[in-house]
Amino acid sequence: MADPERAYRLGIMGGTFDPIHIGHLACAEQAREACRLDGVVFMPAGDPWMKHGRRLASAEDRFAMVSLAVQDNPRFDASRLEVDRAGETYTVDTLRALRRHYPANVELYFLSGADAILRISEWHDATEVAELAHLIAVTRPGYRIDEARERYARAFGAGLRVDQLEVTALSVSSTDLREKVRMGESIRYLVPQVVADYIEEHGLYR
Repeated sequence: MADPERAYRLGIMGGTFDPIHIGHLACAEQAREACRLDGVVFMPAGDPWMKHGRRLASAEDRFAMVSLAVQDNPRFDASRLEVDRAGETYTVDTLRALRRHYPANVELYFLSGADAILRISEWHDATEVAELAHLIAVTRPGYRIDEARERYARAFGAGLRVDQLEVTALSVSSTDLREKVRMGESIRYLVPQVVADYIEEHGLYR
């Protein structure tokens, strides 16, 4: 039974998910367990400012693939928040909207790769991002972020807290998957079968 005194912990996993794959899903599940999250929301980016210059599958296609990938896990959900937002996508805008949407007893945990989180000085309104959510830097085993974490804490003040979460390393990347599809190679077992079927049926990445 859920503890009524404990805050509801909601993980936020953003990304382009172009396409979503088993690495994303395994990471979210391990984060859910390690951080005692009550749920994880996958947040496909609409027009991610850091991806300018690279052609993406449409936001609708990427949202559809994420929805299919998480449909069998009651602790996972897909959000249209960034897909439906016009213009460029900034993490701070997403967290502001989520903070307005959820009651005060919901704690937000923002999950991202360590390489992205440790570039937080480049983020739009980075200090507010750190105030709105717990930042979780997801890393492979043995990868340490202590020095970088201390450097950014000095730059942003004691309010910036970045926790590290080591997850099982899976050598799967969306870039490689797109290339496999383009070359006519199998992506079976690298993405959920429903995602592989969607890619095939809609002719993505050809």
